[in-house]
Amino acid sequence: MQADLQIDARWIIPVVPSGVVLDDHSLIVRGGRIVAVMPTSQANQSVDATQRRSLSNHALVPGLVNAHCHAAMTLLRGIADDLPLMTWLNDHIWPVEGALVSAQMVHDGASLAAYEMLAGGITAVNDQYFFPESSAKAYRDAGMRASLGIPIVEFSTPYARDADDYLRRGLALADEVKGDSLLVASFAPHAPYTVSDESFKKIRTYSDQLNVRIQCHIHETAFEVEDARSRTGERPFSRLKRLGLIGPDLTAVHMTQLTPAEIEDVARFGVVVAHCPESNLKLASGSCPVAALLKAGAKVAIGTDGAASNNDLDLLGETKTAALLAKAVAMDAAALSAAEALEAATLSGARSLGMDETIGSLEVGKWADVCAIDFSGLHLAPVFNPISHIVYAASRRDISDVWVAGRERVRAGVVLGADPERLRALANEWALKARAVRP
Repeated sequence: MQADLQIDARWIIPVVPSGVVLDDHSLIVRGGRIVAVMPTSQANQSVDATQRRSLSNHALVPGLVNAHCHAAMTLLRGIADDLPLMTWLNDHIWPVEGALVSAQMVHDGASLAAYEMLAGGITAVNDQYFFPESSAKAYRDAGMRASLGIPIVEFSTPYARDADDYLRRGLALADEVKGDSLLVASFAPHAPYTVSDESFKKIRTYSDQLNVRIQCHIHETAFEVEDARSRTGERPFSRLKRLGLIGPDLTAVHMTQLTPAEIEDVARFGVVVAHCPESNLKLASGSCPVAALLKAGAKVAIGTDGAASNNDLDLLGETKTAALLAKAVAMDAAALSAAEALEAATLSGARSLGMDETIGSLEVGKWADVCAIDFSGLHLAPVFNPISHIVYAASRRDISDVWVAGRERVRAGVVLGADPERLRALANEWALKARAVRP
């Protein structure tokens, strides 16, 4: 068999089937896609690869997928900590964004985020921020995948005047990235409390016409839900259901406040929930009922949210937090197993981007988006179950190598083609500007 790349590993964890660990196997890549997964002894006799990597003390997993992120907000990392959500937004984040957000700011912030994510094994992200055209350039340059959220709110920002203006710009972006091998567009109405019924109806229509997914913050806090109910008599989830937004093309972000009936609807309508445990914990927003959602048959992915509310883009760490928090909330040690948590960070994340047919697991025919985790550290010895170690013991610093569509993006911990000192200088320049306008 002719191949472009053969990666030999101590373990391959394909995610599909769930919980499977393949000892001493090789991943075979041709044309950017996986063409075989086989024992290394067999590969040595049957594969003629142009390039070969031997990772004898590593586990290969699918590239991690960040199901929700405001990537450019890396430039606001730590600007307003230890505050509840609405105070954090209204009194700190939105005023600074109003003064600073620009195409250049978004490009520089997304470039910094792409570097951090690739170094941490993230090969794809569900992004949501202003000037997504600028984020697109940053992701193309970095060579990673992204769903570019088209922001929609009812008020003016440096990006657009009103909801129709956001939609107009977003439709142009969707047309621009159509057919792109790395990028797709998605509609990203901010939240029910910032988007009108009329705008949601237009989003539903455009989504159906263009086959473009929707991502939206929903039921992030108890205050949001109670405020909507007291003003309108309707919970936000019920409102979106009435407007036709609840469906298999929706990624519902946060979802910390759910009734049993809403949980059943999430599963029945095929909604993907983007669970952001560390942001929710830090903002004291509540906890997503992950165990109940999974029991109902819903799909739960994991997101970091933005670095202004997390304060990092460490999806491996986020996955551990998600697994532990699910157990505590459900009072059940088996609520989210290590294998289920890894699936949430990979295949379910791919579902949140609408890419699960092509990424998210190490299966023949899928793109070779791969993350290698080095087990040589003493903190990972001994090894009884590598999946357990990946979720509960490893850190993003153990991620050594990353490929996107078979193209090496990280080698021995170094992000290829990146200039970290330039990124650090840009971050410091934006920090000076943010300090000058911070309330």
